[in-house]
Amino acid sequence: MSLIRRLCLIYAVVLLAVAAINYIPGLTDDEGLAFGIFALDPFDDALHLASAIWAFLAGLISNRSARTFLLIFGAAYLADGIFGIFTGWGFLDFAIFTNESLGPEFTFLRVAANAPHIGLGAIALGAGLIAGRQT
Repeated sequence: MSLIRRLCLIYAVVLLAVAAINYIPGLTDDEGLAFGIFALDPFDDALHLASAIWAFLAGLISNRSARTFLLIFGAAYLADGIFGIFTGWGFLDFAIFTNESLGPEFTFLRVAANAPHIGLGAIALGAGLIAGRQT
């Protein structure tokens, strides 16, 4: 199994873990914030679960499907994290369309809330781009 296919399987596990955060006692505070930083709602959980299934299937199917997952997922999650830094809301959960922009903010909490999407997106996109050069 190729590295990018294994990476997709790792993403599947990570995304399943993220979808489960709200359901593991002690990981959310009294205000419903995971790790005291960000809130996940059932729509977010469903999005993470769907992404996990997509990553899992892509990892099992082929190098091409794995690369496609990494490129699309990576670009979408990276962009969502960047939008979050500059607006306070993401677009993958449609929040940017239903909430007024809070403007750019580089506070610890805003960066920390968006870092998972930026990090996961950048790694996936980078891996997809590198894999494309190697074929």
